[in-house]
Amino acid sequence: MRNEPSLDTRAEMHRLMVTTRAIEIRLGEMFRDGQTRGPIHRCDGQEAVGVGATQALGDEDYVTTTHRGHHVYVGRGLEPRRIIAEIFGRATGYCGGRGGHMLVGDASRGMLGGNAIVGAGIPAATGMALSIKVRGDNRVAMTVFGDGAAQTGICHEAMNMAGLWKLPVVFLLENNRYGLTVPQSGQSATDHLVDRATGYGMPGTVVDGNDVGAVYAAAAEAIDRARKGEGPTLIEARTYRVEGFSTSDMGGYQDPDEVARWRARDPIALSAEGLRDALGDNLLARIEADARAAVDEAFKQALADPLPEFTLHAASAPYAGGPR
Repeated sequence: MRNEPSLDTRAEMHRLMVTTRAIEIRLGEMFRDGQTRGPIHRCDGQEAVGVGATQALGDEDYVTTTHRGHHVYVGRGLEPRRIIAEIFGRATGYCGGRGGHMLVGDASRGMLGGNAIVGAGIPAATGMALSIKVRGDNRVAMTVFGDGAAQTGICHEAMNMAGLWKLPVVFLLENNRYGLTVPQSGQSATDHLVDRATGYGMPGTVVDGNDVGAVYAAAAEAIDRARKGEGPTLIEARTYRVEGFSTSDMGGYQDPDEVARWRARDPIALSAEGLRDALGDNLLARIEADARAAVDEAFKQALADPLPEFTLHAASAPYAGGPR
């Protein structure tokens, strides 16, 4: 496979997926116990998309994600403690506790943030790609978005502009088959969203969104193409939303058999199976146990961190150094 990840990269991606899953499970438990500030949009079963794609990016590249973006945050190298601190409104969070779980960002890592507005990360990344091209930087922008966002007008406008101007941007469509409670068949006249790439003069490719190595390889090829000045690529990563739209979702609209089939193709289990011969059961178990223990410690530390200090005239100025 072209751009196949190394064994070390595959092991690291496995650790990052286990880390993400541990965060999601704990957040779900805390929501049920009334300990979160509102519902959480979990990404269980979709970890391979966010982790595989972001691990293919260079350190100086940029990425935007969605309201369901914890796997992108973790994959991009953000610290679990500070992600969790942001989710729980602590001053040590990446946005000073003001953003919450949908709006985590870290400019130092090129993580331009999630977004509560469906599709809003698409024009943001496209605009960043325009900036990269104008400035002549050797960088690439990536936007991770869902099948619901793929139906928005701004998605089509951004992809058209990117194709017309050959912007260095990767459009990663994380197709989890549902936009809120609506299946893809109720959102789009075609089941093959990747076909839209042709209309914008860019290549399109479909990848198994539960295979982290396949996502990495497809993303690496698209990133390399963009960096060489050959323009954008649309990647449709097909996966499935095994949890509800959010932790407050009552469910009842997904076929239980369909959910069971996708749960049987869990990306973490698939990754472990692919690594077992090379790493052995003991090392795999240690990697997973260490990742879960690190998440437990991150929650413990983050929940003990202080809340932001607000003043009457500076309630929205979280940066200690003041305005710049």
